[in-house]
Amino acid sequence: MFKKSHKVWYVKIRGSYLPYSWQGWLLYVPFVLFLLATMVLALRGGRTNAGVVYFLFPQYISALVVMHWVASRFSK
Repeated sequence: MFKKSHKVWYVKIRGSYLPYSWQGWLLYVPFVLFLLATMVLALRGGRTNAGVVYFLFPQYISALVVMHWVASRFSK
């Protein structure tokens, strides 16, 4: 699907990926903002502790899976 000569957007460091180029940052900043906005929505909703976990878990896991997949495709 992707050519081998694609640019490196992320660098793998200790099992995690950090942005290396402007394209990586272009995807990483909205990802972090999404996680923060989701946390604010969860805490403002008047939910119980279990309700916050049930609200955050599927959204965080799905966002992390997508971000990890993209970072693994565009790294060394």
